[in-house]
Amino acid sequence: MEPFLRRTLSVTQRVLRQLQHDKRLIMLSMVVPVSVIYILYIFFDSLNNPFLDVNAYVFPLGAYIVHFLTFVLTAIVLVRERITETLPRMMVNGYQQLEIILGYLLAYTTLATAQSLLVLGEITWLFELEYDLATLASVYVVMWLLAMISMAMGIFVSNFARNEGQVFPFIPLVILPSIFLSGMIMSIEALPEWAQALSLLSPVYYSTEALHGLVAGNSLWEEGAAVLSLPLYGLVVLILASLTLRDKA
Repeated sequence: MEPFLRRTLSVTQRVLRQLQHDKRLIMLSMVVPVSVIYILYIFFDSLNNPFLDVNAYVFPLGAYIVHFLTFVLTAIVLVRERITETLPRMMVNGYQQLEIILGYLLAYTTLATAQSLLVLGEITWLFELEYDLATLASVYVVMWLLAMISMAMGIFVSNFARNEGQVFPFIPLVILPSIFLSGMIMSIEALPEWAQALSLLSPVYYSTEALHGLVAGNSLWEEGAAVLSLPLYGLVVLILASLTLRDKA
């Protein structure tokens, strides 16, 4: 267990050093979600509809934005690492697939954590939401778990792309259906049965279910089924990613 942990942390440290030198990536990772959330605020403010419950939309949409960005970022970065032969060198040096994936996941958790905090803080401030600290902390846990899953999905998808350009066809395939099957736009019960079953394959469905419950006043414990589904979903994707990781582009 000790060699496994040591090698995993070694990968994490290498990726963190690489991130420190990539100031443009860090800046874009922070600026883009903040900008999109502000545009979202302008959109809802322009609607000026007193019958629209904005609270039911803003947190799920914020989580979705983090999901989108972390997925795309991780997928592209991992493909780039394979093209520059960083992954082949690690495998030649004895690193196992799971060690590499966990190392990257731990390193990029720093970005996902910062993104989730920024999005949550900006939404609470712009929309003047008055939830207590416990509710906001619960919302953050759900956002953060979804971001972790998004990174695992990005790693998994990157295993099937030979270059950065081949990542982009996966984006609409993975990202776009999830917003329609998540319950954000309309109730899942209104969809055909096959679509309801398909929604269970999207992590955004579980995050939306949990966030809707939290906004309605439920605790994280009361939304335990949806919340617990997120780490279980992430574990499955992580296993699939480690089984399909390859060193060649």
